[in-house]
Amino acid sequence: MSTAISAAHVSKRYVIGHQRQASDGLRHVLENALRNPFKWLANYKQRQADSHEEFWALKDVSFDIQQGDSMAIIGRNGAGKSTLLKVLSRITEPTKGRIQIRGRMASLLEVGTGFHQELTGRENIFLNGAILGMSKGEITRKFDEIVAFSEVERFLDTPVKRYSSGMYVRLAFAVAAHLEPEVLIVDEVLAVGDTAFQKKCFGKMGDVARSGRTVLFVSHNMSAVQSLCRKAIYLESGKVAGIGDVAPLVSRYLANNDPAQNRHFTKAVNLGPALKLLAYSFAPDCVTSGDRVGFNLKIRAEAKGSVHDLAILIYSAQNVRVAMLDLRCLGVPKSLEAGEEWHIEGEIKSLPLVEGDYSAGLYISASDFMENLFDLTSFTVLSRPEKTDYAPVQPIYRGVIELDSTVESVTKCQVNDAPILAGGGSADRD
Repeated sequence: MSTAISAAHVSKRYVIGHQRQASDGLRHVLENALRNPFKWLANYKQRQADSHEEFWALKDVSFDIQQGDSMAIIGRNGAGKSTLLKVLSRITEPTKGRIQIRGRMASLLEVGTGFHQELTGRENIFLNGAILGMSKGEITRKFDEIVAFSEVERFLDTPVKRYSSGMYVRLAFAVAAHLEPEVLIVDEVLAVGDTAFQKKCFGKMGDVARSGRTVLFVSHNMSAVQSLCRKAIYLESGKVAGIGDVAPLVSRYLANNDPAQNRHFTKAVNLGPALKLLAYSFAPDCVTSGDRVGFNLKIRAEAKGSVHDLAILIYSAQNVRVAMLDLRCLGVPKSLEAGEEWHIEGEIKSLPLVEGDYSAGLYISASDFMENLFDLTSFTVLSRPEKTDYAPVQPIYRGVIELDSTVESVTKCQVNDAPILAGGGSADRD
């Protein structure tokens, strides 16, 4: 397999200017310059140096991506992901190092890149296609497919300056995706689109990857990363912190960036006039499919009240309820005196969910209160290590339950009127 993208010791430097508050007026500056010009010049050079700072967005980044790989670039904000994509897309030149890309490349880094505001959608399809390297005949042949994919047919002859950001990105992605490039580079720009369009885009990128072409994808959505990509590059502060299979790098990224700070329940919720939810958590909040996970919740009575019904609810990233844990086994109705707290701890022995992001809520029926509470906390499920020599089916096609199964294959054939068992095999799904 040949190398599609090669980066060798790539670095990118920016110079950051700092505003300096002037302490002297123009008259004092001229007086100082005339009184001692050599000293003033030396001080001026020092002030100029102090007012500028070098910032290395990328520092000595090296990697090779093979043809047909679907590669994610992950890292926190400011890690250098977008800068790396701009360097790869030849939008900006690296300060140091060398980039080699074999084959035709299409990139979608910003909404409406290459679009002219005053031109219509129809005209921009031809303009943007030409910028990306498509011939007029190629654009004409694929025009209907591009329009159908973008879903902007009604507004095709409307200037794109009147398009919403969602319409912009749909049309821009449709043109780039139908270029049929050897290398497709996509930034998190797809987050602008709605859920249905994002699903269509992931399907299209999956088709590109399965056709033997190379996909480079940047996203903070770890379930999207795992569904589309098999490998990842993990960036930290502009440097490569890891390259390899996507699952362990996603786990490392989530652990290093302390997802507990923004994924855990942090604010008490009133459950009617008498009760208040003080705590609600799942631990760990990054778990491998099939592993154990614990939960914890605490309810306090502000006044005398009771809980009549209680259940933990788990939702997929698409807000579909995938599981309910009935807590009536604890004994309901549960009466609480003013100031009393009800602390509940438990463990789900196996969480057999397909990899992705999930949220947990609560159904409660209490004194003068009955409601479903959504998104109280969230957690990420990582894929289990595969023991097969074939690529796993993408999560979007597998539902939400990861089945734990044993499969056997037996073939029956007839020889001299006697049944014989021939050929066999088994497969365990751990």
